[in-house]
Amino acid sequence: MSDQESSEASETSGVTPLRPRAAAPTPPPAPSQTAPSAPMVVSFDRMELREILNLYGRKVAEGEWRDYAMDFLPHKAVFSVYRRTSEFPLYRIEKDPKLARKQGAYSVVAATGLILRRGPELARVIAVLDRKVKLVAG
Repeated sequence: MSDQESSEASETSGVTPLRPRAAAPTPPPAPSQTAPSAPMVVSFDRMELREILNLYGRKVAEGEWRDYAMDFLPHKAVFSVYRRTSEFPLYRIEKDPKLARKQGAYSVVAATGLILRRGPELARVIAVLDRKVKLVAG
């Protein structure tokens, strides 16, 4: 039907055809209403990884550690150290930015769940794992 035919048909039938409204411009959503983007993931930066892998290399050379795993989660990053690949982690070096102001972002956790050391500086925290061998005279 053309516009002329539809107007004639509407006059004879007593029905007025509806016209679509022009769409009003929608305002941009407020920042709190935007859809969440991909979740942010906590990770170790290059300098932190350098310190951790230097320690790991020394321990592998000594024959104490054999494998590692890295987990990057939305709330923390974890570097796990294994004596053998099929075991549970011997130690975990964790970075949790939410604890940075309170207790320090870094912590070293033993296999039992005991927190060996916690603090704001990674080098001081992982020093607990890098014990120097001392000669004891008998």
